[in-house]
Amino acid sequence: MKIQTVTSEQFDAELVARHDGHGPRYTSYPTADRFKTVSLADEYSQAIRARQVGMQDNPLSLYVHIPFCDTLCYYCACNKIITRHRSRADEYLDDLEREIALVKTLFAQRPSVTQLHFGGGTPTFLTNEQMTRLFAMLRETWDFEDDAECSIEIDPRRLPEGSLALLRSLGFNRMSLGVQDVDPQVQKAVNRIQPKELTESVLNEARALGFRSVNMDLIYGLPYQTEETMTQTLATVIAWRPDRIALYSYAHLPHRFTSQRRIDPEKMPTPQQKLAMLEQAVTTLLGAGYVYIGMDHFALPEDELAQALTNGTLQRNFQGYATRADSDLIALGVSAIGRVGGVYVQNARDLETYKEHLDRGELPLIRGLEMSQDDEIRRDVIHTLLCQAQLDFADVKQKWSIDAADYFKQELNALQDLIDDGLVNLNEQGIVITPKGRFLARVVAMRFDRYLREGTPLVRYSKVI
Repeated sequence: MKIQTVTSEQFDAELVARHDGHGPRYTSYPTADRFKTVSLADEYSQAIRARQVGMQDNPLSLYVHIPFCDTLCYYCACNKIITRHRSRADEYLDDLEREIALVKTLFAQRPSVTQLHFGGGTPTFLTNEQMTRLFAMLRETWDFEDDAECSIEIDPRRLPEGSLALLRSLGFNRMSLGVQDVDPQVQKAVNRIQPKELTESVLNEARALGFRSVNMDLIYGLPYQTEETMTQTLATVIAWRPDRIALYSYAHLPHRFTSQRRIDPEKMPTPQQKLAMLEQAVTTLLGAGYVYIGMDHFALPEDELAQALTNGTLQRNFQGYATRADSDLIALGVSAIGRVGGVYVQNARDLETYKEHLDRGELPLIRGLEMSQDDEIRRDVIHTLLCQAQLDFADVKQKWSIDAADYFKQELNALQDLIDDGLVNLNEQGIVITPKGRFLARVVAMRFDRYLREGTPLVRYSKVI
């Protein structure tokens, strides 16, 4: 069944408010808070070796975490290290080189990479020389396909001269620009001063260099934001016409992220004002021709992400929605999370522990989870619902040899309130999330999360809206 297009008229603020709550984003299932404090180095090594037995042609993704930033954005919840000393990146690259060498020994032959993503922190904290060195380290170990999707997160305020041209020459063809908001008062309140002219100049240079898809990140719920300031931000961004827009709800969790304690909660919009800004943004973006992908992602109709939604090939991974086939992910750097086969692993979250493992000649893995078959089934179901907005019971039976209606009897019963509100349709063939229900797809997915059903969350998740 072809996925139905969402229109602004299908955003029902009353229903969204009724079903709002805290929930996972499901960039993985099981979610990372379910990982156990255990290395799983042996299981990870076996999973990498197993993929080389008749599976060597399977796509492989790489993620590299660059943790450094030279200024602190108060809203940020990323794993980051604030420093102005670029020499710290040289030391970090030394450690990354050692980690790459250890991972390389697990492969019997050079694997081919179809996706690469640099995240942070601020990846463009690296100097041009450091960036060149890092990319050379990766190419010494892996072969990159000619059409590999190579993306990087960009802070327009932190770009060494000539860095965009260098990134393009290295093979990067996608980027994500952090914008958040264009209002000066909002920017000052979150300690991210970024003139519109600067962002526009970076965007224009990227397009001139041939970056084929540019994403912009926006946040609603920040201090001093109003519907009036949101109107200006949306008008500015729509005029820039980025290929993709990620519209994130600000999650104020000062008990977990100390930088957020610098944000005055009295200056933040109320939940009602925040919902009004979300409705405003959805209506404006859809009216400007963007396609609603899911959760907080929008794309132009001609962008590969929108096309993947239409043809049923949309995927979800640690970077959010993606266009390529589900891939094993090798993650490098402090705090990075990877998955090979049914094994999730996470590196040490602090530089000291990360380095100590490498000093001992060990992979710096400190947490992880080996999926059960039930985990794998539910991961498939949850990601299918989030990416295709429907679930065909016959497909589940063919893939997993189970009767979905019987296996998920408890979960299907738990959908009743969503069915009553017109968010979900259920029949003998399967589940369909209605167009107005797609704004609450996370809520639907949560009903299939066995860990949530059997126990309380291990962390306080962000709000669905």
